[in-house]
Amino acid sequence: MEPVEALRRIAFLLEWRGASPYRVRAFQAAAHAARRLPPGQVDAAAARQLPGIGPVTADVIAEASTGGTPGYLAHLEADAGPAALAGWKLAAASTGDCHVHSDWSDGGNPIEEMAHAARDLGHRWAVLTDHSPRLTIAHGLSADRLRRQLDVVAALDEGRDDEFRLLPGIECDILADGSLDQEPELLDRLDLVVASVHSELRSEPGPMTARMVAAVRNPHVDVLGHCTGRLVTGRGRPQSRFDAETVFRACAETGTAVEINCLPQRRDPPDDLLQLAAGAGCLFAVDTDAHAPEHLDRQPSGYARAARIGLGADRLVTTWPVERLLAWTRRSDTADPSEPPGNRA
Repeated sequence: MEPVEALRRIAFLLEWRGASPYRVRAFQAAAHAARRLPPGQVDAAAARQLPGIGPVTADVIAEASTGGTPGYLAHLEADAGPAALAGWKLAAASTGDCHVHSDWSDGGNPIEEMAHAARDLGHRWAVLTDHSPRLTIAHGLSADRLRRQLDVVAALDEGRDDEFRLLPGIECDILADGSLDQEPELLDRLDLVVASVHSELRSEPGPMTARMVAAVRNPHVDVLGHCTGRLVTGRGRPQSRFDAETVFRACAETGTAVEINCLPQRRDPPDDLLQLAAGAGCLFAVDTDAHAPEHLDRQPSGYARAARIGLGADRLVTTWPVERLLAWTRRSDTADPSEPPGNRA
């Protein structure tokens, strides 16, 4: 076993057990840092020289670098049982990520670095989803800047000599009336649209429900992002109030995926709503909402949550090959109007 895999498995199993997000994040960060280690045996003291590596994660690295299973991981696996191990296989089947940011909005790294990091993780595709213009605090993209970004993404994708695909997308604000914060003509040119609420998060349930349903029913929308807007670390932020049954029923009817957001500070939706969405028949996107390359390592925690409630790969669009993904995102263009929307996915 390699150190990076051992650390990622530990993070997955800690999420499976519902451990503190800080603890999960420590192993995710260590997994990213361990990619910089040379192959072969690594001493724990040498591993600790890397930023993000502490005493426990250094011991895991040292043990895994000899080819064995670290004791910390062996203990977690013994307690986890076959269902958790099946969940890890689900995480290993991931093909892509629908929600990735760059330094064109509030990410910290250039587009090409984020694409390379996703490819190095083994992804076959990733969607660039920088913010839309209304979110000025995140340096959201105006229509002109988005047009320029589309050209950049097209040039990067055309110049690749591997099978990895960088897909143009956006995280588009859902405005107060349920409309989307970008020109429809530009949304037509994107491969995937994540729609999220970032403002007036404490609205009354009625208006918030109507706002979200209107967005979900917009034919441009493919993924409903971090649906409650909650934050569970630091000072925190309570989740938005809305009629979840109504929203998830609209998602199921339109084939819109509900995002399982992997940011430790979000863990959105919470477990009760995740179960409700699964019962409604929704599709899901296990997304990192990455703002830096190291955030991409957080995806297995979302698969842990998906596996814990019995979701399989067919319901998780982030395990699909790119051809199936793109056929799904283009469903509103090709669907038979006489067919029930929920069957179009």
